[in-house]
Amino acid sequence: MAQMQPRPLKRPRDERLDFFRGLTMLIIFVAHMPENSWNGLIPARFGFSSGAELFVFCSGLASSIAFGAVFVRRGLLLGAARILLRIWQVYWAQLGLVLALVGIAALLDRWIGLAVVASQFAPLLSDPESALLGLVTLTWQPDYLDILPMYLVILALVPVAMALRRVHETLPFLMVALLYALVWTVDLNLPGNPWNGSGWFLNPFAWQLIFFLGFFFGMGWLQAPQLGERRLMMVAAVFLLLSVPLSFWGILEHWPAMQALRDQLLPGSEKSSLHVLRVLHFLALAYLVLSLIEPYRQRLDSGVGHLLILIGRQSLATFLASVVFARLAGTIADMAGRTELSVALTNLVGFGAILGVAIVVGWFKSAPWSGSAPAVKAVPPALEPSSQMAPPTRVREAS
Repeated sequence: MAQMQPRPLKRPRDERLDFFRGLTMLIIFVAHMPENSWNGLIPARFGFSSGAELFVFCSGLASSIAFGAVFVRRGLLLGAARILLRIWQVYWAQLGLVLALVGIAALLDRWIGLAVVASQFAPLLSDPESALLGLVTLTWQPDYLDILPMYLVILALVPVAMALRRVHETLPFLMVALLYALVWTVDLNLPGNPWNGSGWFLNPFAWQLIFFLGFFFGMGWLQAPQLGERRLMMVAAVFLLLSVPLSFWGILEHWPAMQALRDQLLPGSEKSSLHVLRVLHFLALAYLVLSLIEPYRQRLDSGVGHLLILIGRQSLATFLASVVFARLAGTIADMAGRTELSVALTNLVGFGAILGVAIVVGWFKSAPWSGSAPAVKAVPPALEPSSQMAPPTRVREAS
C-alpha cells in the first residue's frame, strides 16, 4: 500500500488578531453613531490614525491567513478564485447594508415623522435613477458606507501581488509603493460621486498600503521587529506623545497655533489619501501596544478579552451590525434626550447587541445540525414490552 501523505497542519490562530478586530468593531460603532459624545474619547482623537487603519491592517493580516495559504497550496488560479468568492460575498454585503439602512430610515420617517431618508440618502429622492445605478456600481457611496467598497478593490489586488511575487520577490512591494505614489502625484482614485465628480472618500489605492503591510507581515515577506525592544518602544512613545497636541480636540479648540500647525502638516485629504503620518502613527501605536501586552498574551482570551475575541471572529457580520446599530442608537439617543446617562446606556446596549450578533453567527457557523444525533439510551431487554405477554392484572383495592 502506498503511504498516505500527511495533511498540512492548520496555521494556529493568533488571538491578538481577533482581539483587536473585536475592539475595532466597538470603535466603529462609537464613531458611526451620530453626535455620540463617546466619539471624543476613541483613540483617533489622540493621534493621527484611527480605527480605520486598525480595521484595514487586521484585514490584510487575516487575508494572509485565509487566502494567502490557498495561493501557496493550490496555486494562482484557485487562489484567485477564492478571492473572487470573497469579493462576491462582500459586494452583496455592501448592497444589503445600504438597503437595510435605507429601509430603517424609511421606517423612522413613517413611524416617528423624521426626515432621515432626505438627510442621509438625499440623491435617492432627487435623482433616484443615478443614485440606484451608483449604489450598484459602487460609484456612489453614502456617508460612512465606504469601507467595504474600499476593501473590495484592495482584495482584487491580492492576486496581482501573488502573481508578481512569482516573478520577483520585490515586485509586490514596488506595486504597493507605485500605487501609493500615484495617489499623491496624479490623484489616482475611482469615481465616487456622479453629481460632483469627486473620488472615493477612502481611496483604495492609498489604503492598500496599510492593508498590504498587514498582508506582507502575515505572509512572512516582511519581518516584524522584536517586541519589547526598549529603544523602539521609546521612539514609538515619543512619536505618539508628540501627536497628541496635534490631534486632541481639547487642545486644538483652545490653541489656534496648534491647529494651524496641524493644517500645515496634514492636508485636507489626509484621511482620504492616507497621509504617511497616519501610517507611522499606526505602526508606532501597534508596536507599543503589542509590546506592552506581550507578557499578558496568554490571558487575552479571558474576561472582557474573551468577549472581544468572540466579536472579532465574526468580523464581517459584526461590522455590518455595528453600522446598523449605530444608526438606530443615534435615533434612540435623540428620543431619550441625549443626556450622559442615556448616551452611556445606548453605547453599552449597542456593544451588547454586537456581541449577541457574534454569538448567534458563531452558533450558525458551527453547523450544530451537521453532527451525529445524540445517542438514545438503550432500554434493557428485560424491561421491553412484549406483544406476547398478557396485560397485567389490575390489583383490586382493599375495601
